[in-house]
Order: sequence, then C-alpha cells, then structure tokens
Amino acid sequence: MPAIETPCLKICVLEAGARLCRGCGRTLDEIAGWGAMSERERRHIMALLPDRIAAHRMGAAMPDAPAPKE
Repeated sequence: MPAIETPCLKICVLEAGARLCRGCGRTLDEIAGWGAMSERERRHIMALLPDRIAAHRMGAAMPDAPAPKE
C-alpha cells in the first residue's frame, strides 16, 4: 500500500487563535480527517497551504476552505 502524501513537517503545534498547525498550516479537522480524504481532497488542501501560511504569518484571518468532495 503506497504511503499517503502529507504536508506534515513534524512541528505539530496548533495555534489557538488561528486554529492552524504551526508546521503544516492545516486545521485540526483537516489533520484528523486526512487519512479518510481522497487524493483529490488532500491535493486541494495542500495547494492552499502556502498562501494560508503566508497570510497567517502576516496576521490575516484565515477563511475556511473545505476540500472539494468527490
């Protein structure tokens, strides 16, 4: 069975205000559901992470952006 691709950097610290992981930028719900998501859903979230992390570092509020359902 192939490994599931993940953006995890093993810096697992959830920031309370932003509700995002400091390492990868995912929400707690995204992290918890990662293994059950389709590859398409995971890739959608991973595509959002660079902008999400950059916005968070600049102090912007993070909008919820759920992955598309198949």
